[in-house]
Amino acid sequence: MGFIKAFGGALSGTFADQWKDFYAPQPGVPGTAALFPAVPQGQNNGRGENTKGSANVITNGSKIVVPEGTALITIQDGQITGFISEPGGFEFKSDDPNSRSIFSGDGLLASTIGASWEKVKFGGQASTQQLAYYVNLKEIPGNKFGTSETVYWNDSYLDLKAGGMARGTYSIKIVDPLLFVKNFVPQDYISASGKIFDFADMDNTASDQLFNEFVTSLSGAISRFSQQAKTQDMDTMDYIQGNQDKFAVSMSEEVNNTYQWETNRGLKVSSVSIVINYDEKTQEVLDEIRADDREVRKAKRMGEAYQNNMAGMMASASGEAMKAAAGNENGAMMGFMGMNMAQQQGANMLGAVSNMQPQQPAAPAAAPAPAEATQSPTDKLLEMKKLLDAGAITQEDYDKVKNQVLGI
Repeated sequence: MGFIKAFGGALSGTFADQWKDFYAPQPGVPGTAALFPAVPQGQNNGRGENTKGSANVITNGSKIVVPEGTALITIQDGQITGFISEPGGFEFKSDDPNSRSIFSGDGLLASTIGASWEKVKFGGQASTQQLAYYVNLKEIPGNKFGTSETVYWNDSYLDLKAGGMARGTYSIKIVDPLLFVKNFVPQDYISASGKIFDFADMDNTASDQLFNEFVTSLSGAISRFSQQAKTQDMDTMDYIQGNQDKFAVSMSEEVNNTYQWETNRGLKVSSVSIVINYDEKTQEVLDEIRADDREVRKAKRMGEAYQNNMAGMMASASGEAMKAAAGNENGAMMGFMGMNMAQQQGANMLGAVSNMQPQQPAAPAAAPAPAEATQSPTDKLLEMKKLLDAGAITQEDYDKVKNQVLGI
């Protein structure tokens, strides 16, 4: 350690650059941050006074930890030079003269004199800039949105151009860190200043751009989703409330189709929580449809209840009529004639109930049935004989009818 302290001037900083470092995420990074720097931990503790190494130079052999849910990107002189997408501890290695270290086996002359010569050429400063950044691969929640004006969409369920005010939150997921850094993150976030790219930062203009594009895409996503709502016979908002995960897919597809979030920026919408308040005109139409639907459903329920009840009543009445016909003091034939009249009245009542059901297109009128021929005495006796054999009437009843028909 004393040997290193003995050097002064330009070589002092060169020797300080030899120390290996341990890099980890910057402390206090918020959960809404998408990009944040890897920083060395400590200040060469225990190494004496030779602590003033070159800024933004990573020494060979330095350890960099990559936590779960993050990716690491190294950048040298504005160009991406390394990418790690799995968690763990990794060792940094570079061919740049400024990164060489005697502690990493690069050799004393190669690691000190070569680096010093580079500094001399650039006025004592390191001739390179090496940066390491973490990219958040977790779902980034809490991105609030709201519409200041009415949003309009083609509503398939209402069959009109509907409108309303929307508000809620959405989550973003970075699915391609390289595309995100190369094509979307502004340059001032990947410079020596080590600035955190935070979606919740009010001064983040790139985040504002995403917000505006998300809100603009709402109309197309709701129109697309209303087509699904129609197939389920539900109004669009009710269907969205019950299927917010599916709506997030529609939003992700819409922003990608319009603004290429995923294909060019490595971003996608992962979840959405939305509430829509319909405008006055749309709400009136929706209320009318709901009222009509309630009446139709009510009439259908009443019709089904009456129909089921009448069917039971007719079955019961038919049984009682059979018993009464057999004991009719005016003759069984008169009793059965009365039973037929009751059945006809029951059928008429069922027809009236059927008319209470939602109307269907009328079928073509059937041709009138031919008039029933006058029943002969023989046919009457045969019919009564069948009733006697079935046990519906007694032998005495049968004999009475037979005597009446034959005039005995």
